[in-house]
Amino acid sequence: MFRSTSLRLAALYTAGFAISVVLLGAVTLLTTRAALSEQFDDRVRSESNALVEEYKVEGLEGLIQAVRERDRTPGSLDYGVLDTSGQGMAGRLVRTRTPLGWTVVRDRPNREPVRILTVALPQGRRLLVGDDDKHVEVLDHILLRSFGWTLLGVVILGVLGGYALSRDVHRRLAAISGTAEAIIDGDLARRVPVQGSDDDLDRLALTINRMLDRIAALMESLKQVSNDVAHDLRTPLNRLRQRLEAGLAAPDERAVALEGGLADLDSILDTFAALLRIAQIEGGARRAAFRRCDLSEIARTVVEAFAPSAEDGRQSLTLGVEGPVPVDGDVELLTQMLVNLVENALRHAGPGARIQVGATAGEGAAVLSVADDGPGVPEAEHARLFDRFYRLERSRSTPGSGLGLALVAAVARLHGAEVRLADAHPGLIARVTFPPAA
Repeated sequence: MFRSTSLRLAALYTAGFAISVVLLGAVTLLTTRAALSEQFDDRVRSESNALVEEYKVEGLEGLIQAVRERDRTPGSLDYGVLDTSGQGMAGRLVRTRTPLGWTVVRDRPNREPVRILTVALPQGRRLLVGDDDKHVEVLDHILLRSFGWTLLGVVILGVLGGYALSRDVHRRLAAISGTAEAIIDGDLARRVPVQGSDDDLDRLALTINRMLDRIAALMESLKQVSNDVAHDLRTPLNRLRQRLEAGLAAPDERAVALEGGLADLDSILDTFAALLRIAQIEGGARRAAFRRCDLSEIARTVVEAFAPSAEDGRQSLTLGVEGPVPVDGDVELLTQMLVNLVENALRHAGPGARIQVGATAGEGAAVLSVADDGPGVPEAEHARLFDRFYRLERSRSTPGSGLGLALVAAVARLHGAEVRLADAHPGLIARVTFPPAA
């Protein structure tokens, strides 16, 4: 834990706050000291001006009397009146010799340094007014002590908070790491625990769990596809072998056997091509070809292409669009998706069926639909029809590999769309709901 990034960041933030406290304390100390010194200087200056006015009005005797009265007042300033020869006449500063202006005297035995303002009086006399610097020094000690305790508190709280934060983050990251190790060891059902605090780590855990769910679904799909491929291709491969054996046994029927074998090989190759196409779509490689396209134009093109086939099967294929239906997508894949839906309806709706292809644009979505009035599909089978190689019992005698609707589902997922089957009463309706165009 002591090598964790969170602890290092906590230590860095603690050091930063400590430095901030030191800088703030220094600035506050200097500013406060300057303001207090200015107040003391103003007090001394005002007192000096008042005594100078006293001297002008009452003369020397009045000034000496005023100084003596102030000396007897508790908490008063320090005063001194010097004659022309520099001899003291009154006040506690009679032995102090200072130049005109401000002076700090520090060589007084057993007494605090005093800041003195010396002004000249008429006839060469001088007036000294001063105040002890102990007030400023006391304030310095108070501020230094306060900021010292504050700095100590910041450091202690930073260390404790950093340790607590590092411990919690370390525990939760250890849970994520433990989940990854368990999955590496084969426990694919393991998931990252979520605390429910909706913080960054919780959102990360939810994202990882969704990723693991997706990986698990893909692995299950791969397993299912492997089983389905092995099961569904066994029949055409066995049939191909039987035909080849029949051709070897009866040379007169060799041409028929070869023709049948080629048909079986074409069916097998079509199945693999469909599987590869689905894998390509699910890999997202075609997303780069997305552009703005119109579902109503795609529907019109497909209906026009399949209208002759519908007439040959004594079926009705109509188009129901009200205007442009813009979406962002791959035109080729969307066309293939609609072709699969229409072929599925033509193949299973039966003779005389009416099939309608529609494209509508709503406020929040675009919908592409294919509806027929054929025998329909039991509701319990709706979701399974999109599984690879899944076919209804009544459809196993018809051509096909059971991958058409699986490709439809893959194209829909690539476009962020949702495909659903529903009863049309009678018949079946397939709806593909797209998000609105950007």
